[in-house]
Amino acid sequence: MSKMLEEIRQQPGALERTLKSELRTIEKLRRRLRKDRPRLIVLAARGTSDNAAQFGRYLLEVTTGIPVSLAAPSIFTLYQATLDFRDVLVVAISQSGESTDTNLVLQRAREKGAFTIGVTNEPGSSLASLAEHVLLVRAGREASVAATKTYTGQMLMMYLLAYALGANIDLDDVRRIPERAGGAVELEARIAERSERYTFMTRAIVVGRGLNYSNAFEFALKLMETCYVVAERFSSADLMHGPIAMVESSFPSFLFAPPGVTWPGMKEMIEKLQYLKAETMVITDLSNRAALEASPHSLCVPLKLGRKSAVAEDLYTPIPYIIPAQLFAAFLAEQKGLDPDRPRTLSKVTQTM
Repeated sequence: MSKMLEEIRQQPGALERTLKSELRTIEKLRRRLRKDRPRLIVLAARGTSDNAAQFGRYLLEVTTGIPVSLAAPSIFTLYQATLDFRDVLVVAISQSGESTDTNLVLQRAREKGAFTIGVTNEPGSSLASLAEHVLLVRAGREASVAATKTYTGQMLMMYLLAYALGANIDLDDVRRIPERAGGAVELEARIAERSERYTFMTRAIVVGRGLNYSNAFEFALKLMETCYVVAERFSSADLMHGPIAMVESSFPSFLFAPPGVTWPGMKEMIEKLQYLKAETMVITDLSNRAALEASPHSLCVPLKLGRKSAVAEDLYTPIPYIIPAQLFAAFLAEQKGLDPDRPRTLSKVTQTM
């Protein structure tokens, strides 16, 4: 059994530990940010952590109304530009806390007036020493190069950060995330069987939108780094603006389809792909009966949130939705005779400038 698969199974416990530890300190951060509310938030990250930042961008803008930007580290590392960070919150996200360019963004931002937060799995890391406030993911050591439990831990931190910024985030809903993640892990046997169908897949598209857009990037990344599948990722809107021309009969297509505000566009996309006779697999949940009926090849997360609002139906789906995708990549790598823990040419910590 791969370490990647073991670590996917550990996610409910890791999320539970993280919540118990960080909920004790998040109120302190909430008081600080209530007093000094930022006019802008900048998120800095690379790789899988950058996908968590992409999720954070959607979540924070939707729930707080504060504009969010994703940092371009080369502005600092290559172009040596000087930016005004007064009244700006800069959040660096790194599993190891040793990402050179991410840390440099945080350092330069702090020198120019930003309030800085570090999100990491390593309390003794360089990032933890650079940031004014640290949010620790309590995932334990992640041995597989393919990040899984640290990704969902970082996503969980985005919910807590939104709460600290005054968002209407119900902490009771956040506390249920580990249980919902556990329900997603229970799909393991079904996903293992489903992955056999894709053993010889060499290319694919992954589609998401809104709060699950980041999951399209993360699923595609897992297919690329562990299965060596050329996986392109799109929002459903962007796919319609040209790239859909490459889709043909039997083309593998994976879609995240929660209920709520993104469903009408995803429904249209599923129908379009089925018309093109693409090989379509949909990740959804029990709340979206329409998605289950629309696609015979669905992975249904045993999750039913109840209808509070169209936005709330999307709000807590991203963490349980990515787990079936992680499992699929882990099992597909095994089907292909590959080791997902040690992808060729990759190492756990990547340092770039």
